Amino acid sequence: MLRQRNSFLSLILIAVVLMTGCQPTQPYFLNEDGDLSHYIDKATEIEFPDLQNEPMPDAAQAAEPHSLLNSDETEFWDLSLEEVVSISLSNSKVIRTIAQVRQTQQVGQGVSTPPENLTFNADFVPTIYDVAIEESGQNGVETALSQFDAQWNTNLFWDRTDRPQNVDTGGSTIFARLLQEDNMNFESELTKKAMPGTQWSFRNVSTYESSNRPLRNLTSQWLTSFEAEARHPLLRGGGVQVNRVPIMLARIRTDVSLINFSISVRDHLVSVERAYWELYFYYRNLQTAHVGRDSALGTWKRLNAIYSSGGPNVSAEQEAQAREQYYFFRGRVEEAKRDLLKAERQLRYAMGISPTDTRVIRPSDDPVLAKIEFDWSDILCEALTRSDEIRQRKWAIKQRELELIAARNNLLPQADIVALYRWLGMGDDLYATKRRGLNFPNPDSLAWDNLTEGDFAEWRLGFDVRVPLGNRAAMAQVRNQQLLLVRERARLEELELEVSHALSDAKQNLDSYYVITNTTFLQRKSALDQVRILENKYKVAQTITLDVLLDSQRRAADADRAYYQSLLQYNLAVIEIHRRKGSLLEYCGVGLEEGQWSQKAYWDALIRARQRDASYYFNYGYSRPNVISRGKLSQSAEDVFDSELGTPMFGTPDMGEVVPAPLEGTPTLAPPAMPNATDTSAGSDLHDTLRSILSGGDNTQTQPTAIPHSAASVPAAGAGGNASSSSANSKFQWDLQLD
Repeated sequence: MLRQRNSFLSLILIAVVLMTGCQPTQPYFLNEDGDLSHYIDKATEIEFPDLQNEPMPDAAQAAEPHSLLNSDETEFWDLSLEEVVSISLSNSKVIRTIAQVRQTQQVGQGVSTPPENLTFNADFVPTIYDVAIEESGQNGVETALSQFDAQWNTNLFWDRTDRPQNVDTGGSTIFARLLQEDNMNFESELTKKAMPGTQWSFRNVSTYESSNRPLRNLTSQWLTSFEAEARHPLLRGGGVQVNRVPIMLARIRTDVSLINFSISVRDHLVSVERAYWELYFYYRNLQTAHVGRDSALGTWKRLNAIYSSGGPNVSAEQEAQAREQYYFFRGRVEEAKRDLLKAERQLRYAMGISPTDTRVIRPSDDPVLAKIEFDWSDILCEALTRSDEIRQRKWAIKQRELELIAARNNLLPQADIVALYRWLGMGDDLYATKRRGLNFPNPDSLAWDNLTEGDFAEWRLGFDVRVPLGNRAAMAQVRNQQLLLVRERARLEELELEVSHALSDAKQNLDSYYVITNTTFLQRKSALDQVRILENKYKVAQTITLDVLLDSQRRAADADRAYYQSLLQYNLAVIEIHRRKGSLLEYCGVGLEEGQWSQKAYWDALIRARQRDASYYFNYGYSRPNVISRGKLSQSAEDVFDSELGTPMFGTPDMGEVVPAPLEGTPTLAPPAMPNATDTSAGSDLHDTLRSILSGGDNTQTQPTAIPHSAASVPAAGAGGNASSSSANSKFQWDLQLD
């Protein structure tokens, strides 16, 4: 019987093992219907974000670009440099700049390429929101001031205890065999850190206890207390100076972000001015190519007519040579048109408008032709004082000095003096609307009544000292901050040397391009005279060879191009000097101001100002930390103050006088019609603009913006004071139809 049972169990075990080994690859589900349309067989895929924003109209509605094959129905859009600057600043939420390699090239060398700043470097492109973001971020001033805000902390806990006790029940019962308790703890605290580092605290602690322990007079009790505590650091963390350091560092970071914004606006203005004058150059280049083409066409037509009629003085070689000259200048016209359209698109990008519409921008201002002179000592002093990069380095030194103060404070041990005073009371109940006149341990007594009677009070006074032996980390931090400070000072010295070299180079370029412009003008005049003389000789008697005439036409075109190229380089040299000495924004008539706040913010600020005006001023006799700023930076040359070099750093540079007209027969640099700059003060216009902004609207975000002066224009040396703006550029002929 036992053997049969063992055999049966063996068969069952074998069957179980076989069944576990033969299972399906896919499980079966009872209610499966076979529809797997909801199944996603991939973890990632390229998707499009769901955003409710429409494309920018200037980008979405851009017309087909102008080209050599698409140039019909073209309308000119005459713009002055002031208008271009105003439009570009109005459309500059994101500050656009031309690549630095483009700004170092000479005018006419290389055609502008499509902008790709945001394509490859979008996260680092400056915007008008950067300063506001820095101010409101984790490292901003308000965040630093928040450490002195009052803090309210409260907590409430209820505990229930129900457990047996290991006690003997025989004899007198002192401890309960089965302990049952209800405990409640409530704590509310208000803390405030003062500027010297003192931590003030005021708290209320209330506890409730209900227990079945024997020998208790009352089953439950309330204990409440009020505590006033002060903890003042005597060494580390003590004093106004070290506690104000984080606030000053936050303010310096904001100032540095303002300088970065000013630098980005300055570079944007350089890009706009360069794009404007490059477009002017390509218009002149197109005009030069037109003149050369028309001259070559006239020569070819005359020779072709003589050659076709069988004239004896024109050979097939000469006719082909004249024809080649025509197609050479025709190719130049096509290249000039192409370069002009690209330069116009570059200016449109700098202005922040669509790449193409029915109009083509045409500069209405002419470049400055007069001799402009700067006093070297004045501009050097101004560059060493007003340069944005130097001011940025000086703020970095101030930052390192404050960080060194904080690091040295960490060398001190932590020694705090602590004082606490406590009022307390106990009762059967915590509080009632009316006093009961009963004190603990009477039933129905109130803890608040017992507390307010002042029968029980406690106090504590002591020192809390913590000293790190060796202080290795703090000493290493001080040494590190000392090295950082020395490095920043060395960088400032090297930067000042670099600025002086850059300003010297800009001054050399200004003088050089003025001389070169005069020389190229004389070369241009001589080349045109030569072409005119040779054409007359060839028409009358053909006393010269055709090679000489055709070569003179090419050299005249090259001389005309070289003249305008050197003239515009002279104007860009003026811009470079203002850029190096930190006065480019003033030169372009641009001021920087904080954007408008909401109307409620101005209302609250007015209340705070009136409150401070009604208070009493107490002169402490000193300020900790020391003053780190000399006040608001003047953006106008009218406000003169002494610089660090001891000489006035502001002032209008000596722009020189217009070159006097020479005696008849003397070659000179004869300028075309050009507007003289209106020499009006733009400061009052800026204040009027700001006053009008502050008077309306209340939903503008706080942000620095660039506000162009309404009456500002590019300064140019001219006699006659204020003159009406006129332009000779209307003589530019588009003439895109190829002959």
